[in-house]
Amino acid sequence: MAGGVVHFEIPADDENRARDFYTSAFGWEFQVMPEMEYSLAMTTPMDETGRPTVPGSINGGLFRRGDLTAPVVTVDVEDIDAALEKIAALGGAVHRAKMEVPGMGWNAYFKDSEGNIVGLWQNAEPGSNPAASSDAAANDIGA
Repeated sequence: MAGGVVHFEIPADDENRARDFYTSAFGWEFQVMPEMEYSLAMTTPMDETGRPTVPGSINGGLFRRGDLTAPVVTVDVEDIDAALEKIAALGGAVHRAKMEVPGMGWNAYFKDSEGNIVGLWQNAEPGSNPAASSDAAANDIGA
């Protein structure tokens, strides 16, 4: 469903310490992705397609604190390019341009009217390969 919150991200100064904290506090499991300096946080059971099985639940991630210093929520959109254009027209701004997440879709960050950084997510079409799309070369892979 477009417009729903589908992911969260938490910045950390010490990713190992943060993973240990959230594992101990809430039982979260993590998939460390060192090539991206990112850890996926599994907060809820998932089905075979990688979607949460508990209605209303979402998974998230931890990343090295940098220019993003506060937690980020991510909103699902059908067309990330159109969403970024609309956000700019409404007084927001692109914070980080569209980036491909290979085999999954695309994400971006924007700054809202109040200065908050919020994420956007567009799923790849089932069975498609985002890397093969015509605009894949414009994506900032590996950020």
